[in-house]
Amino acid sequence: MNQESNIIKGKTIADALENELKLASIQFFQKTGVKPRLSVIILGEDPASLFYVRMIEKNCQKVNIEFGKHSLATETTEDKLLALLQELNQNEAVHGIIVQTPLPDHIKEDKIREALSPVKDVDCFNPINMGKLAMGNPDFLPCTPNAVFEILKREKIEVEGKHVVIVGRSSVVGKPLALILLLKQPQANATVTICHSRTKNLASFTQKGDVVVAAAGVARLIKKDMIREGTVVIDVGTNEVEGKLVGDVDFEEVSQVAAKITPVPGGVGPVTNMMLMQNTLQAARKQVF
Repeated sequence: MNQESNIIKGKTIADALENELKLASIQFFQKTGVKPRLSVIILGEDPASLFYVRMIEKNCQKVNIEFGKHSLATETTEDKLLALLQELNQNEAVHGIIVQTPLPDHIKEDKIREALSPVKDVDCFNPINMGKLAMGNPDFLPCTPNAVFEILKREKIEVEGKHVVIVGRSSVVGKPLALILLLKQPQANATVTICHSRTKNLASFTQKGDVVVAAAGVARLIKKDMIREGTVVIDVGTNEVEGKLVGDVDFEEVSQVAAKITPVPGGVGPVTNMMLMQNTLQAARKQVF
């Protein structure tokens, strides 16, 4: 199989989304006089978190969304964080809020999740939004699972009635992705199997998938002999191995048999960034209209 022709280029999809969202944001401003605004709260100086927040800021600039950063010291009390969150919840000029995780040990993440206004929860942090997704009536779709869904749609990969095997059961990717693909709507309606670290004979499941999504957080877990020829493989994993970023899929091996495959980096990641922008614009529309 031609290894170039079957690679899904996430950057190309993200660029198309960027152009669409920029136009939509400008049109929204022209119609309402309101510029969508995303506020990010970050505690401490964790390099990975700081890098992610800088990336969010750059993406906001690209699509005409205002960006606000609230930097707090690591030792900030839970009460002070909750007070800031409440202030942003009530600020009509702020349409989306992100609380960057991980949080310091002295702050209860569940309490912060529940305090974040569901209508401004553009990263689906609040359990109410996850509950709405589980009931089949979501306001927002979590960014990374939605990026996988967007890739499948844009690449015209039919999942209705097909078997999707998800390797990974996290509340960030595996579970919400399964719920998205089970939605009774066009381009969903899949049959979904979720596997995880305790699944016995993992290959017996992945070999049956029309689409396999790897999101277990284990470097190069998925090998060539675990994938049936002609399967679509979406790699959500990001692992550092000897200073190099690799996915949960052994790309060199699996790309030889996959009908389509996302690389790491350059696959799901760029699309995830644009899904956050899409959710922010969607939140602004819900709050203004």
